[in-house]
Formats: sequence, structure tokens, C-alpha cells
Amino acid sequence: MSGERGTEPELSERELAVLAVARQGWTDYGARDRAIRERLGISPTRFFQLLNALLDDERALAHDPVTVNLLRRRREQRRERR
Repeated sequence: MSGERGTEPELSERELAVLAVARQGWTDYGARDRAIRERLGISPTRFFQLLNALLDDERALAHDPVTVNLLRRRREQRRERR
């Protein structure tokens, strides 16, 4: 529970919204970028900065392990191709 000593605070509404947009698995990147701007009110660049930080956050993993693990694997594959 939030507020107890030794526990992590819950994800913020913004963090939950970032995960929700990421979960959708967009194939039309133009639509994805529009959704990011309209739903979150931030640029796609900022969205990916926030998302990458969330991928390293254990609270995000606990909240949505399927999405976080999938996106972690994709991120690692991109890094390996460099």
C-alpha cells in the first residue's frame, strides 16, 4: 500500500497512461504519434523517454508484466542490432 514505510509508491496516472498507450501495439506510427499528443499532451520524443524509464521500473513490471517484458525484449533487440 502507498504510504507505508519501505514500500514503493504506486504508479502515477501519467505513468499508467503511458503504459496504456504503449500496450496498444501500433502499426500506424502517425496514428500513434497523434494519440500520444492527444491523450497525453506530450511529444512522441517525451513519451519514449518516459516509457524507457518505466521499462526499468519494477512498479511498472508488477503492474503490466506482459507489456513491460515485451517492450524490454524489443528494446534489447534494437540495442543488439547497433
